[in-house]
Amino acid sequence: MSRTYRNRRGNRGRRSDMNITPLVDVAFTLLIIFMITAPMLTMGVSVDLPEAETEAIADEKEPLTITVTKNGAVYIQETQIELATLQPKLVAITDNKKDTRLLVRGDKGVNYGRVMEVIGVINQGGFNKIALLTALPTDK
Repeated sequence: MSRTYRNRRGNRGRRSDMNITPLVDVAFTLLIIFMITAPMLTMGVSVDLPEAETEAIADEKEPLTITVTKNGAVYIQETQIELATLQPKLVAITDNKKDTRLLVRGDKGVNYGRVMEVIGVINQGGFNKIALLTALPTDK
């Protein structure tokens, strides 16, 4: 009887390969985590926030100014436009040059969400040189 037991055990032998199932599970879990978090990291609009007390930016080209008034109206330079037409008009004005500097001015009383909505539309158009304008502080 001991011989039969030895044959069964001897046929099985030891396996020398590694079980990679846990490694694959960890790899897929990390992949899913990175797939979910990566868009959140890049969703923000990159803007150049100017300091309050700095010199004017020396640039050969005059930047385009987009203004958001207190009541939420959007202007390119002095021309009022609808938000839906902002992106195509910027592409037409800049001749599709995505490196054009754009200055966004928002009234102090305008809803912050409205300003971010305008910046989002500009960024969706591929423009990434966006600066927010502020007034110089006054001495109190």
